[in-house]
Amino acid sequence: MDLHKKRLKTRILAAALALALAGCGGPAGPEVENGQMSGDGSGIAGADGAAKDAGGASDSADTDGSAGKGSTDGSSAGEFGGVEKNEGGYRVGSSLSGAYVDPNEQPPEKEAKAAGFTYDRESLTYELVWSDEFDYEGEPDPEKWSYETGAGGWGNHELQNYTAGDNVTVADGLMTIELRKEEDGQYTSTRLVSRGKGDWTYCKVEASLKLPSGLGTWPAFWMMPTDSAYGGWPKSGEIDIMEHVGFDQDVIVETVHTEKYHGGQGKGKSFPTAGVSEDFHTYGVEWLPDKMIFSIDGEEKFIYDPFDYSQRPTCEIWPFDRDFFLIFNLAFGGDWGGARGTDDSYFPVEYQVDYVRVYQSPEILELTSVKGEKIF
Repeated sequence: MDLHKKRLKTRILAAALALALAGCGGPAGPEVENGQMSGDGSGIAGADGAAKDAGGASDSADTDGSAGKGSTDGSSAGEFGGVEKNEGGYRVGSSLSGAYVDPNEQPPEKEAKAAGFTYDRESLTYELVWSDEFDYEGEPDPEKWSYETGAGGWGNHELQNYTAGDNVTVADGLMTIELRKEEDGQYTSTRLVSRGKGDWTYCKVEASLKLPSGLGTWPAFWMMPTDSAYGGWPKSGEIDIMEHVGFDQDVIVETVHTEKYHGGQGKGKSFPTAGVSEDFHTYGVEWLPDKMIFSIDGEEKFIYDPFDYSQRPTCEIWPFDRDFFLIFNLAFGGDWGGARGTDDSYFPVEYQVDYVRVYQSPEILELTSVKGEKIF
């Protein structure tokens, strides 16, 4: 074929191609109908008319006529405004996408907590609002206590399985939780909670306890939020009134956990306390609207004041303005209890509770309420 014929054939092919392109939208790309694209950026459509990506996967529109996962030319379509042609043949957005985030916009500031409370702590009075003296026989009072059961490590790789009443009894004025090793080699214990039966905001709590001893034991007396108003642990807080581990005999730890300070960075202190496994000692916390005061045998040991950590504390430091409930449990092993190993040769062991009492101050309740309703 000579050069003239080649040029003529090329011109004919170019004209045919131009005509075809004009019929399918030309260089402007795929059309938008009712907010949906009829094809992808390459002009290729699936058998159902939905756009396909380069790998051939169909991205069908929803049945309500709204767009599917998104337009392939990067423009906004459908609910947030369609696209339009400009003189240059390119598509431009007619409105902002609903996914647009203003880089200059600041997130809403969290509410300040624990501020604006004025009271004379020395003048506060307290009234008993809830207690268990364990002056009965049998199982713990079901009107006051429930069981949390199961194994699985409880987030700390603990070894015990908590049972529903098989490891706890009430007799001779004491509640006794027994940790033992069963014939099948399983460790069993008890975890009692007052959730839904004893829940308070701002109170004074105390319990008289005699603790087990032995490598791997981990008894605790603590409080958790009834409802996770600020999110899952640790965002809604935790109050550890008493914790003890067998490898550190005669040392008591009192701690709070919050979103900002939790786990190994929780705020608390440890205190040498002689004879914790031979005698009963009283462990307590006075929870006020702007601080917590922890005590052992009536002696103040540690104060958690959120203003020690921030001039404007928020729920990240002070989530303690919602109801909390009580927990008694005896764990075995785990990340802390088993940090120096475990020894079950001395089993079974006992964790005994003489009493637990909860008080509230009328002055604090009045200060933190309006017509009997909590202000938060």
